[in-house]
Amino acid sequence: MKKVALSRLLNRTGLRSILHRTSRWSGVLALNYHRVGDARGSSLDRGLWSAGAEDFSQQLRFCRQQMEIIGPADLPRVLATRRGRYAMVTFDDAYRDNYETAFPILKHEGVAATFFVTSGFIDAPKLSWWDDIAWMVRTSRLRGMELPAWFDSPIVFDEPDREAALRVLLRRYKSMPSNDAPAYLAAIASASGTGRCPPEVGSSLWMTWDMLREMKDAGMTIGGHTVSHPVLSGMTAEKQEYEIMECGRRLASELGEPMRYFSYPVGNTTAFDETTRACLRKAGVSYAFSYYGGYRRFDDWDDYDVRRVAIETELDADWFRCIVTLPQLFG
Repeated sequence: MKKVALSRLLNRTGLRSILHRTSRWSGVLALNYHRVGDARGSSLDRGLWSAGAEDFSQQLRFCRQQMEIIGPADLPRVLATRRGRYAMVTFDDAYRDNYETAFPILKHEGVAATFFVTSGFIDAPKLSWWDDIAWMVRTSRLRGMELPAWFDSPIVFDEPDREAALRVLLRRYKSMPSNDAPAYLAAIASASGTGRCPPEVGSSLWMTWDMLREMKDAGMTIGGHTVSHPVLSGMTAEKQEYEIMECGRRLASELGEPMRYFSYPVGNTTAFDETTRACLRKAGVSYAFSYYGGYRRFDDWDDYDVRRVAIETELDADWFRCIVTLPQLFG
């Protein structure tokens, strides 16, 4: 809330523009989106919607006014100069609204974005684990649930959206070893009284390879985001290698190019480890992108940890402008 108030003050007094001109930062500010559109009424994870269509258009225009928007292929050139301010626009997962809503806007605004796709969702469309958990919470007729193997106290559903309860359940999933995930999802299905979400709900959520080929031909970059979107650091080295190498194999097979760019599922500082980095090197990945905020300075560069800022629907125009122009304070 303090940042929201400060962003409004800086924008409405003109101080943001002054600070942008006088502050000394240089590097790459990567903005990360998931979905574009209207989340209202959805039984899935509404936290995945990053912006409405009009807000997305305005955000792209503002970014173009402030700095050069680059793609991953531009990074060697940019890193050779080691100065200047650059922005990147990225998407994770491969939701179909990326093609239906975001892609036309990107073309209209003349912006090339990077889409990190989960190959298994494209090959065999199904609901993701986070949307599955959201569906079970939102459609439950109960007021809460007890999961004694996972939580010391009951999970009480906060009405009307049950958003706080959902965030608690999602955080727990992200922190557990991958082998525990199936039992956790089964426990939620039982305790919520809903069972697992029907498969048909996820059948049309994702892009197709034809859509991705069209986007690639139009100048968009396609990167990898694993096969099944696990938290990689919770997996054995063998399973991590499969998730990365098989995703790369599918991208190469369908798009005709090797997987040079990758983003970590979940993407916080504990979501990937040295084993992950070794697998990426083996796969021939040039740059990998995290998801825990901030920007990547040239004097602190890490090819396998290009930091990204989450763009979310609660960001108003003032806050977004401060993220773009003053990432050292708001990123």
